[in-house]
Parts: sequence; structure tokens; C-alpha cells
Amino acid sequence: MNIRRTGLRVLAALALMGTTTIAATQTYPSRPIRIIVPMGAGGVSDINARLLAQKMSESLHQQVVVENLPSAGGIIASEKVAKAEPDGYTLLLVSNANAISASLFESLPYDTVNDFAPIATFAFFDLVMLVNRDARFRNVADLITEARADPAKFNIGSISIGTTPHLSAELFRSMAGITAPVVPFKTTGDMLTAVRGNDIQVAFDGLPAAMTLAKSGMLRILALSSDQRFPSLPDVPTVGESGLPGYHTSSWAALSAPAKTPRAIIERLNKEVRAAVASPDVRQRFQDLGVTARSSTPEEFRELLVSEIAKWRGVIETAKIEKR
Repeated sequence: MNIRRTGLRVLAALALMGTTTIAATQTYPSRPIRIIVPMGAGGVSDINARLLAQKMSESLHQQVVVENLPSAGGIIASEKVAKAEPDGYTLLLVSNANAISASLFESLPYDTVNDFAPIATFAFFDLVMLVNRDARFRNVADLITEARADPAKFNIGSISIGTTPHLSAELFRSMAGITAPVVPFKTTGDMLTAVRGNDIQVAFDGLPAAMTLAKSGMLRILALSSDQRFPSLPDVPTVGESGLPGYHTSSWAALSAPAKTPRAIIERLNKEVRAAVASPDVRQRFQDLGVTARSSTPEEFRELLVSEIAKWRGVIETAKIEKR
């Protein structure tokens, strides 16, 4: 009899939980939503997140606020969201930095894939190969030929070890079959000064920052790292079409929620992100920043994350970068 009563109480509790979850889902959102951004305020990722949040606030009729929580590889911010209530009110801006961290660190206080519920991608950032405006090579094929001919006089620049530009440079070096070293700089400014002074022959950097320099004529964009040309730079080819077929890297930004967030809430947020990304004003603002607006399904985002973790793990192992 006691066992039966206990079983009935458990069933009643489960039924109550189910009813509560359904009610919460039907009224979602009933209070402000936070997007935790693992980068400082003012950067391109932060600006994109705020544009997205503003658009979502309008359609959800609830405030969507951005909270900056900078940390190396997004670890602190990611842990905070992984441990948050799975109710759809605490979201994480996920980027390729999360995929790199999963490959670069020996251990993390969360599972990058399984402790989060993917919502959607919303922005992709090309990387570029920047050269001195007076550089002899006019395309990637010429650059590879020169680097192979005299690797002792050829240097590839990037910023800090373990960043997307650094690993993109290492991937390029490996695929191109060249032995020229990748020189990591502490700041983008130092790296670009080195390009202008011919201390390095090519630099890997993000397109948003490079567009201004290229338009000023200080440096020249040799190629884009993505698999398609950027609308505002129709004459700049991709690395793949100008000398190294199959090469493709990019930075990206997406939204995730804590694991076990109800599927109905994930689908609602996915719908809102896709609508925001499809709006002409957001797409134009992103393009002005050197960013491509592109959304996905939750499943497509998960596939991207898993594939990026595998790709960067391979680059890290090939380059013999020490794990942290």
C-alpha cells in the first residue's frame, strides 16, 4: 500500500511539473531575456548581438538585453549559461571561439555540445589575407610560389596563439605545403604595422577591421577565407578560387540556451532569430560592418559546431600547439 501511495505521489508530481512547463512555454516570454556575450562591449560581435537583441525585443514585446562577460575562449560566460535555469531567459552568444576552446583546452567545466541547446546562427565573419599595397604577388598562387621558393624570407602574421586568425594561418600553411613560420602578435595594430613595414609578408585578420584599411589604400586584401565573395568587395576572390582549392575558414556567431530548455521555447527563439536576420535593415547593417547575416535551424547549428570542433582539433594537432 505504501509503495502504491508513493508511486501515485510521484506520478502526481510529474504531472504537475508537466503542466507547469506547458504553462510557462505558452506564456513565454513573460520577462526580459538576457544574452550573455563572452566579449567586451564595442566589438563587432557585441554590436551584432545588440542589433539582434533590439530586433528580437520588438517582435517578442519583451526586452532582450546584452550582458558582456569577457573571458578567454568564452569559458566563464559559457559555464554561467550551462548552469542557468533552462527556461529560455538566459542565452549564450556562441562563436567559433567555443569550438576552438573545446579543442585547445584539456578540460572545460561544461560539455561544449551536450550542455547547451542550439538555437540558431545569425552572423558569419570572413577572414582576409592582407598584404602590403606594393607586394609583388597579385594572388594566392603567386604568394604560395614565393613562400615555397624562399621560406627563410617569408613570414605569416596573425594575432594571439589559439585565435581564429592564428589557426586559419596555420591551416593555410599546412594546406599550401609551405614551411614559412606563423608569427603571432599581441595586438592587431602591431601585426598591421609589421605588414606595412614588410616585416611579415601576409597577415590573417578579420574582414570588419580590414575593410577600412583596404579602402584607405594602406594595405591590400589579397583574398577572403570564406567559400564565397563578399557583396561589398565583389572583386576580391576567395582563397579557394585564387590558389588553394578547398581552403575555407570563418568566424561566426550563434545563440544557445542551457540544455533541457523546452523544445517549444527553442523553436520560438529560432523563429525570432531567423526573422531578425532576414530583415533588410539588419542585413544591411551587418554588411556595412563586413558581416554576412545567415541563420540556421537548431540542427544545422549543432552540425556546424561539431564539425568546427573537429576541424580546429586537427589544425591544433598538426601545428603541434600545446593544449592548455
